Amino acid sequence: MQIFTGLDTVPRPLTRPYITLGNFAGVHLGHQLLFSEVVNKAYNNKGTAVAVTFDPHPLKVVRPEPGIKLISTFEQKVELIELANIDVLIVIPFTREFAATPAAAFIDQLLATTGITELVVGYDYAFGRGREGDIAFLQEQGRRKGFAVSVVEPLYVDGKLVSSTKIRQLITEGKMGTVRKLLGRFYQIRGTVEAGRGEGGEVIGFPTANISLSEEDLCPRLGVYVVQVIYGGKCYGGVMNIGYNPTFGGEILTAETHIFDFDEDIYGKRIKINLLRFLRGEKRFSGPRELAAQIARDIEQAREILAAAQKELLLACEEKYNR
Repeated sequence: MQIFTGLDTVPRPLTRPYITLGNFAGVHLGHQLLFSEVVNKAYNNKGTAVAVTFDPHPLKVVRPEPGIKLISTFEQKVELIELANIDVLIVIPFTREFAATPAAAFIDQLLATTGITELVVGYDYAFGRGREGDIAFLQEQGRRKGFAVSVVEPLYVDGKLVSSTKIRQLITEGKMGTVRKLLGRFYQIRGTVEAGRGEGGEVIGFPTANISLSEEDLCPRLGVYVVQVIYGGKCYGGVMNIGYNPTFGGEILTAETHIFDFDEDIYGKRIKINLLRFLRGEKRFSGPRELAAQIARDIEQAREILAAAQKELLLACEEKYNR
């Protein structure tokens, strides 16, 4: 996949470009449907499958407080778009100046740069100053300027609308099974392993790999999760606590993961963690002994869950974005 930052860097014109526009927050199943439509049209018509997105997320610029929490990092979004077999990704830097661009002016820029053959958008897509660039606007622009517009209808899974808003809600509720159904993959957090305060291994007897959660991260419900840890191209089971470590008076939000059957030194290394199932809420214990007993029970339960889902987890581990 070719990646261009800004319309002015795109070679002109592209070959019969079929284009989808969007923020693609989380790259959920609804977004994947858009990509599939674009890829199929481009393949059948010997064209180019193009995705146009924005960075940072527009709401981080136009409504910075309290700020939108992202389902995936920009890095992960790019990986997932590439997995969808998109040929060209155009990333438009989103600024306050760009936010003031009239929708018609943006379409003219996009048309001049790429030579649009067809636009493929979601049923509720709107863009431009005051969100004036809605479906009716795009269809009128297409009639006047010579490109087709296709609208992809909403996608429902088990009666739930697949949307970024719904997925954020489910993540904050810890409903990881439903999250996976709407995302089409496990919800994943990433980070660099940092040195903790030492209670995990030295005091409790269960060493942990600790990562801080970024301000941009969408924080799941606080508590303990069954997880799959990806490091060095391999996958390991584990249990993770997201919270403040109240038993030891912690004040910093961290994700502390005890990785099963693993003894490597990974301080300073990047890891990826798939959240499989919520086990219990975070709790303050009377001391290290009571906490260690509970962790032992968590580990036993987690191993049972991982064993029951072994085939599914092997498939998840083989997916390219886990490498």
